[in-house]
Amino acid sequence: MVIPIRDDNPTQRTAYVTLALIAINVVVYFFVQPHGGVEEVEFTLERAAIPCELDQGEPLSVEEYTTQDCDPDQSEFEANQEFFPHKNVWLAVITSMFLHGSILHLAGNMLFLWIFGNNVEDHIGLILYPIFYLLVGVAAMAAHFLVEPGSTIPVIGASGAIAGVMGAYLVFWPRARVLTVVPIFLFLLVYLPAGVVLGIWFGLQFLTNPNEGVAWMAHVGGFVAGVLLGFGLKAVLGPPHAHPPPEPEYEPRF
Repeated sequence: MVIPIRDDNPTQRTAYVTLALIAINVVVYFFVQPHGGVEEVEFTLERAAIPCELDQGEPLSVEEYTTQDCDPDQSEFEANQEFFPHKNVWLAVITSMFLHGSILHLAGNMLFLWIFGNNVEDHIGLILYPIFYLLVGVAAMAAHFLVEPGSTIPVIGASGAIAGVMGAYLVFWPRARVLTVVPIFLFLLVYLPAGVVLGIWFGLQFLTNPNEGVAWMAHVGGFVAGVLLGFGLKAVLGPPHAHPPPEPEYEPRF
């Protein structure tokens, strides 16, 4: 696994949307989400995207949750009792992007979002960027749904949307230098091209252990969607402008 620390890719504008996304995720985790016990389980079931619910277009029934079996044809009265009958299962695709399972989950996602998101926002603008972010997040959930349409396990985290941001970054700046922690012997801190860092990250998604509970296909789907949209945006907006070198602090004398 490679861990990016920062990139040498300056921006021309403050990344207000990226900062706002980070702030929302942090506030939701620390001040909105309950942690531990029945409250956390109920909160997640009521607000997170669940493939089985998307397949049926309605919330999980009591029996479906109890048996972990997605069966829309159940006809018994008790089986049709829903945990959260007023839940909007489609809106949950969006709200689940702002929920996280642990501090490490949150911290890792926000690190990647800041490193790669500020540049993508800088290039495509603060109007297109949030639209792009939501689109790749939805695409990530769609990819996960295609692989596990009958799953009753909630899917939470911004990872899919952030993977889309990383895919766009790869299209725009494949040669940008990224300071990266590489676990060789102990830990080696080196600068690598963004194409190498993101390529390794993408390849490692296919080696994820299914038992780890990671929605790896959402990462793959989000990344691929980001690459495709990145090429489309590059065709419309053009390649990113090269930033001029910083001006010297004084005029040299000869």
